[in-house]
Amino acid sequence: MTNLYNKHAVLACEGWSWSCHDPEFAPLMAGALVIFCCAWLWWSMKFTKINPPLPPGPLGLPIIGNLPFIKPELHRYFSDLSRIYGPVFKLRMWSVLAIVINSPSLAKEVLKVQDAIFANHDVPTATVVGTFGGINILWRPNGSRCNQLRKLVICEIMSKQSLDACYVLRQREVRRMVKEIHGKVGSSVNIYEQLSATALRVMMSTLWGDDPSQDLIEFRKRLDEIVITFGAPNVSDFFPILAPFDLQGIESKGKEQVSWFYGVFESMIKNRRNIRDDGKEKENIRKDFMQQLLELHWRGDEKNSLSINEVKALLLDMMVAGTDTVPTAVEWAMTELLCHRDKMTKLVKELDMVVGNQNTVEDSHIPQLVYLDAVIKETLRLHPVAPLLIPRVPSKTTVIGGFTVPKGCTVFINAWVIQRDPELWDDPLRFHPERFLETDINYRSNNFGFIPFGSGRRICVGVSLAEKMMALLLGSLVHSFEWGLSEGTKPSLEDKFGIVLKKTESLVGIPVARLPNLEQYQ
Repeated sequence: MTNLYNKHAVLACEGWSWSCHDPEFAPLMAGALVIFCCAWLWWSMKFTKINPPLPPGPLGLPIIGNLPFIKPELHRYFSDLSRIYGPVFKLRMWSVLAIVINSPSLAKEVLKVQDAIFANHDVPTATVVGTFGGINILWRPNGSRCNQLRKLVICEIMSKQSLDACYVLRQREVRRMVKEIHGKVGSSVNIYEQLSATALRVMMSTLWGDDPSQDLIEFRKRLDEIVITFGAPNVSDFFPILAPFDLQGIESKGKEQVSWFYGVFESMIKNRRNIRDDGKEKENIRKDFMQQLLELHWRGDEKNSLSINEVKALLLDMMVAGTDTVPTAVEWAMTELLCHRDKMTKLVKELDMVVGNQNTVEDSHIPQLVYLDAVIKETLRLHPVAPLLIPRVPSKTTVIGGFTVPKGCTVFINAWVIQRDPELWDDPLRFHPERFLETDINYRSNNFGFIPFGSGRRICVGVSLAEKMMALLLGSLVHSFEWGLSEGTKPSLEDKFGIVLKKTESLVGIPVARLPNLEQYQ
């Protein structure tokens, strides 16, 4: 179902990387179609007798359902349908029944009131191959081990003490970004490219502490390949019966890509193990995430330790999640600030007051930068990086909003439309950070009108790190430079739907140094 995140939803075989006319696959496809014809008839008879009924929704075609009518910008398409069918509606795509939630009250039902039922994520077939059967945090089924892993990561890896210990690594890479941009003063700078490279360096430094310069290009290439592979439409997700055949080769390609990362991790883990075995651990101790994960592995306590495969899966989790979402959010924030110069001026004044023009932005400044925090929250309200969050799968049939939600269906929560609800937000389409100065809404509150990182027991475990990174990056860009645009240009606010909600056009700005001392750019 995650293949819906690819904007090229297809009706039949034209969009796939295999041909329907290939004689090798024709018998399989013919058999699958017969099976699904029977399944469709059974499905139709079964669900027409449900009480309460299924949610309303647009009419579809036999067998393939609504698939040919789905529009590329899925978050906006769902928003349009909600105006017709209400806050909860259904769609059917081949064998998949999708339920879409579009209101904060129903999101609360899914994420809090009945969160135990909706605690499982919809797991794409291809991702299982690359995560040792789904043992990482994102795709692991809800249960005691999932809860233990989340607790270990939140309390040990994402704790304040741990994040503070890695601060010097984050700061080093942000200062490197500032230095690189300073070398391009007066010229056009692709802001996303700068942010993306910095986020990757930060994650690599935070994970294993070494200077990652020599591996940066290869890592970026490999990460891009993984996102493309796992975001591609996969026939196995629509036809589970065909999954063992891997008709498009997506699973095998994903396995090869992920194996490269696991090979890199294994080499690093071996080096750490040798240091430990030689008794030199204290001399060579590194305050990075890999070391902390390995120490959890070496504990040997089943309840409070990690297997070596879990260590590698978690490392890859953090690499993929941390290198795209943060730069995307900061690029959106810079875009909004350049579209609203009065907000930019207000943020600059706060930075000058708290940080001063003789210093650089530090983690210690962030708690005092309340308007910076409000700008980031308002950006994530209007431009949530995961507009539909991670789809959920109910573990049993239940009722939401007076309608039946069957066990095993896919449930989308449209955070993009919920966070623009005019009943919750005054002038909801306006970029107005001040609204967050008048409330205590945060990323972990029980306000279901603001859920950019999800909520409940499966809320993103990396919220704390993301908060620090977004503030440090955005604060440094605005504090260090005045930003202009090429003459006659205006930043585009158009987005393109995907696993991450990115800008259609990358933001290109022209920086001018605003700090008095050259040392502040070194």
